[in-house]
Amino acid sequence: MTLTEKYRPKRFSDIKGQNSAIERVLFFIKNFPKKKALILLGHAGTGKSSLAYALANETNSEIIELNASDLRNKEQVARIIGQASKQQSLFRKNKVLLVDEVDGISRDDSGGLQELTKLIQKTNFPIIITANDIWHKKFSGLRRKAELVQLEKIDYKIIFEILKEIAEKESLEIKEDLLKSIAIKSGGDVRAAINDLQGIDSETSHDEIHERDKEENIFNTLKQVFQQLPTKETLFLYDKVSLSLDEILLWLEENLPLEYKGEELYKAFQALSKADVFRGRIHRQQHWRFLIYQNFLLSYGMATAKRQVKIGFTKYKRPSRILKIWHLNQKQKYKKSIAKKYAKATHTSIKRTIKEFPIIREIMKNEKIREELKLDEKEIEFLNQH
Repeated sequence: MTLTEKYRPKRFSDIKGQNSAIERVLFFIKNFPKKKALILLGHAGTGKSSLAYALANETNSEIIELNASDLRNKEQVARIIGQASKQQSLFRKNKVLLVDEVDGISRDDSGGLQELTKLIQKTNFPIIITANDIWHKKFSGLRRKAELVQLEKIDYKIIFEILKEIAEKESLEIKEDLLKSIAIKSGGDVRAAINDLQGIDSETSHDEIHERDKEENIFNTLKQVFQQLPTKETLFLYDKVSLSLDEILLWLEENLPLEYKGEELYKAFQALSKADVFRGRIHRQQHWRFLIYQNFLLSYGMATAKRQVKIGFTKYKRPSRILKIWHLNQKQKYKKSIAKKYAKATHTSIKRTIKEFPIIREIMKNEKIREELKLDEKEIEFLNQH
């Protein structure tokens, strides 16, 4: 079991940093059926689904969960939600219907959203709806029928205390400053912070946390480009990622076949190819104004290759070309540092030392020379491996 599931809040008292939202939920359930639906709005990891499950536990209710993939057409909504909204629970006193991530529904759905809006009027049980963004005009009818509750991003200090408590319960020997780094970089996302906690150990450094943060950002950005239909905001997605457009191009190249097939894949590679043409012109001719075209093709151009929103989870891969470059740079890094020390001790140039490195490597087999040059463990390991 993942730590996020193991420590999912079961009661309102377990949910931290959302006191105002909890009060609004309690008010909603107390006054049901004055309003029959409640929309929990907030960023990922703020506790929207957990709040719904806590409500079910507090009211001794069976919870029936559906997501955007279940809302593709009118018939599905009528069959699944329609029946569930009328039938009494067989196992609990009450029932709560949870419609998760409603904003993930396809724009060209066949009446699913409209049918959900109609069923809100007829339901015998509370309907809890979660969303990251509910302000598109297609949700206007839904907003009018439901109570809207905004969840705030969780303060890093609260997330730090949550991580600290989990680490103690799991007997994890993680330094507090490292836990604080995870909390700060989570951006108010408790789930992401707990996932990061599960993926580290006592040897993890702050630099590795930073690298994980960069990787997480590019994963989230790829998901938006590959799975969502383009909007004006699509053009600015890469502004949030601390990677160059050249690196982003490699990430896209590696993961395109995992998301697109057939004609979609063809169109996506066409956009990628044209972006690479502009990339070449920028580097050869120093025409930096072409960056706007490269960005457009890698963001909006890539997103328009698909016909509709994609539902589901895809495990993206790190670019294999980046890994090869990284390994090469690591080799060069230790080679240069050894050459620099040798050049200084022998009063020769670094350029000549690197040129004659195969001969110098043989000289370096002598333990006394290694000690005299004060080679560190990584440099010695490099010499032993090559």
